[in-house]
Amino acid sequence: MFDRQFGNGIMGPLALGMLLVVPLPGRGQDAEATTDGKVRVYFGTYTRGDSEGIYVSLLDLASGELSSPVLAAQAVNPAFLAIHPKQPWLYSVGEVGDFAGRRSGAVYAFRIDPPTGMLTLINEQPSGGTGACHASLDRTGRFLLVANYGGGNASVLPIEADGRLGDATAFVQHEGSSVDPRRQTAPHAHAAYVDPENRFALVVDLGLDRVMIYRFDAQHGTLAAHDPPWVAVNPGAGPRHFAFHPQGRFGYVINELQSSVTAFAYDAAQGSFEELQTISTLPAGFQDDNTTAEILVHPSGRFLYGSNRGHDSIAVFAIDPEHGRLQAVQHQATGGRTPRNFGIDPTGQFLLAANQASDNVVVFRIDASTGQLKATGHQIQVPTPVCVRMVPIAD
Repeated sequence: MFDRQFGNGIMGPLALGMLLVVPLPGRGQDAEATTDGKVRVYFGTYTRGDSEGIYVSLLDLASGELSSPVLAAQAVNPAFLAIHPKQPWLYSVGEVGDFAGRRSGAVYAFRIDPPTGMLTLINEQPSGGTGACHASLDRTGRFLLVANYGGGNASVLPIEADGRLGDATAFVQHEGSSVDPRRQTAPHAHAAYVDPENRFALVVDLGLDRVMIYRFDAQHGTLAAHDPPWVAVNPGAGPRHFAFHPQGRFGYVINELQSSVTAFAYDAAQGSFEELQTISTLPAGFQDDNTTAEILVHPSGRFLYGSNRGHDSIAVFAIDPEHGRLQAVQHQATGGRTPRNFGIDPTGQFLLAANQASDNVVVFRIDASTGQLKATGHQIQVPTPVCVRMVPIAD
């Protein structure tokens, strides 16, 4: 089920802009190793137990081996990360209930040190609502979109020339409820994205069973009402995250409460969706409790992946290239408990599954022909991992 841990923003040395690099207990090698044929991997976490913030590792693209992770920056509940596409900047939500004396989550801006991958705080801003749980960048890298689960709202924050976050340029508050008496008595914005053309913004609301659609002004970072204002999923489905197909013709939402994926055809000119299919993420006959979490389309556009928490697996689907419909091909155990999030490396060779409840990240090789996953035998210990983000290493 959902895990919402609230705190009070960044603390410790990071609040003073200091750089702290601390190897995990029992680990001897940090991320400042040779970077030939490697990708840098960042892990967002919940800061309870041994976790202190954001961790960094290196993925070897030949073997799938991950280097021993080190603490890149201290932060409270940096649960979801976004990396700038052109500059050495990383952004994180702080999934907290109070920030700077107000009922709000936090958003942190960090500068990446290119040789080491370590992070230094640039600045921080309120997210606009409690329980900030997701952030993504627009296509220009000028704006950060943030979803607040507890507040049931979303914000847009500008990114200044030096990477710092400015005051919010847009804010939308959702209203309403849906049919689940425990999880859907109020709006719960769970993710926010722009479409491939950077013309429309989508806010996935678990509490409303809707993907809200807004017109996005890429010059000023504002959101405006759109017609249609949303696309709905099945009552009680609980939509959580969204993924566009690389061609931009299809979109997919993973439904947390009903363990399913809904496929849509997307009209980029109109900013509208037509439902194509809803398919279970679980194998036939599975009856125990399960909720889904992350959804990603493979860079090739041929496969789609979704995580099951309870069944503790990655569901693998083949995508019909002409019609966008899905066909289940595999359910791969993640080698741990509660796979909250996962990432696919930029070359499309490996999938990294972050198992929140067992404190480990497991590496799988992706079959380029079938999309199926096979364990590499490589894994690392990361405390309470809840987000995986990868970035090529600059020369």
